[in-house]
Amino acid sequence: MIFKIAISDKKKTKKEGRVVQLKNLRENLLKKVYKVYIRPYCRRILFSFLRKIWKTPDAREFTTETLKGLLAWKPDFSKIKKVLPHKDYPELGGGISRIETCGRDDTIFITGRFRSGTTLLWNIFRHTKGIVAYYEPFNERRWFDPKIRGNYIDTSHKGVSNYWQEYENMEFLAKYYEGWWINKNLYMDRDFWAPKMKRYIELLIENARGRSVLQFNRVDFRLPWLKANFPKAKIIHIYRNPRDQWCSFLQDINAFGPNDKIGEFYSKDEFYLLTWCEDLKYHFPFLDPCQASHPYELFYYLWYLSFIFGKSFADFSFSFESLIESPESVISRMYELLGLPSLDEIILNKLIKRPLIGKWRNYADDNWFKNIESKCEKVLHDFIFINFTNKK
Repeated sequence: MIFKIAISDKKKTKKEGRVVQLKNLRENLLKKVYKVYIRPYCRRILFSFLRKIWKTPDAREFTTETLKGLLAWKPDFSKIKKVLPHKDYPELGGGISRIETCGRDDTIFITGRFRSGTTLLWNIFRHTKGIVAYYEPFNERRWFDPKIRGNYIDTSHKGVSNYWQEYENMEFLAKYYEGWWINKNLYMDRDFWAPKMKRYIELLIENARGRSVLQFNRVDFRLPWLKANFPKAKIIHIYRNPRDQWCSFLQDINAFGPNDKIGEFYSKDEFYLLTWCEDLKYHFPFLDPCQASHPYELFYYLWYLSFIFGKSFADFSFSFESLIESPESVISRMYELLGLPSLDEIILNKLIKRPLIGKWRNYADDNWFKNIESKCEKVLHDFIFINFTNKK
């Protein structure tokens, strides 16, 4: 009797398991159909209708009236005298007499694209005496919140057991963190108004029990803002061969081939490529995913722009390959610039695990990459350098 009940329970459990599997399969299928077919179709219809409306004289008049005076949103203070009222009214706030956190000269920022070696560089700083290294402060996992961050560790991050150690007991950062930092306004000029972002960074610096290092993957095109708001901080820039970086970006090079179409890439986009392009296309029109034949085209545009921005704003810039080939030389030069003591070579060699260089050859041949890169460079040259030359 007991045996029969056990078999019955087992069958029941199996049946329930199949029901759950079918339910999950159905939900995933519906999500995919919505994301790939229904949502794009509805968006096309809606925005096609809106574009037709916006071409009418009434819509143009309405837009002009609404935007009048708002495009140059920040008043021109260049001719305004920097004066304080405290001489006449000493009872007022007292002005700014202390050295603000944003004016400190011991802060270090790391910038680089996803899969460029920023985690390795962060981990090297993490093992440096007197340094408090914060991992991706803008990350959506909100390292300061134990309920949200979870326990997942990327297995490709060798020698990393957690990302959040430095954020312990900093739940107060939730008051300042804003979700748009990960996918909106990815370009910020020096005058961009983001007081919460600034204060969030300041609090990380102020609460570090040592010299602070902040490793970013989302400030490539916010460096003008970062440099304007933290003018004395040192910026370290790391970059990587874009072909190998693309393969690392895919994680599995067989997941999306050189002949696959960009419409099929949405489900394979592990590192926000299309999200970044959708936001940045209003500043760099060629980043519109609809205009690209293959996602590597968009990837290379972003890589090239990030390279230019990094080289322009960084105090020290180097390639991932040079760090792998000559770690002692690269780190010693960088640490000398930063005024840091040299790192023990034994520790350094333990942290660096040499990846396969030139993996891109297993993805596509040289001509395939070169054709896309040449096309992108022509567009970038026309967009950036011709306009720059004409302005001069």
